[in-house]
Amino acid sequence: MSKSLFYKFVNKVLNVEQGYSNNPNDSGGPTNWGITQSKAREHGFSGDMRNLSRQKALEIYKADYWDEILLDNVGAFSEQLAYEMFDTGVNCGTGTSAVFLQRSLNVLNDKERYYKDITVDGLMGPSTLHALDMYFNTRGHEGLKVLTTMLNCLQGARYVTLCEQNEKDETFMYGWASKRL
Repeated sequence: MSKSLFYKFVNKVLNVEQGYSNNPNDSGGPTNWGITQSKAREHGFSGDMRNLSRQKALEIYKADYWDEILLDNVGAFSEQLAYEMFDTGVNCGTGTSAVFLQRSLNVLNDKERYYKDITVDGLMGPSTLHALDMYFNTRGHEGLKVLTTMLNCLQGARYVTLCEQNEKDETFMYGWASKRL
């Protein structure tokens, strides 16, 4: 399941990210397939970003955006939650995606009635997965929909904050809202 789930969702992300871009308002600089030049360099790509292959982009997405935040495990609970975290991780960083999950799990546990609060550190690990498991056992599939909605709301709020803090990001706000929220 997980391999096909990754490919299903990476193709959705690639449709949003599209091809090469070098927008002067983009803090990420030159990108291709949604992969920034600095991220490509971390993975040994030294060429012009226009030449970054789709296959290399897929390898980077799998290692640094899917596996980094344990989305095979998350996808076992909810494909939509896994996609939301993946999309957020690609556009806002995997640490931010994990923080959104951790914050949401903490405020949905009814004052630690269902499980102990977890550390909000942006690192996906056993404690976060355990809290997700406990949350699912308590709230079920409807609860996973609520959790996914909360993560999406936090993503939208982050975009608004970015634009308020740095006017150049307003260039991207409409696209973020129309394609990612």
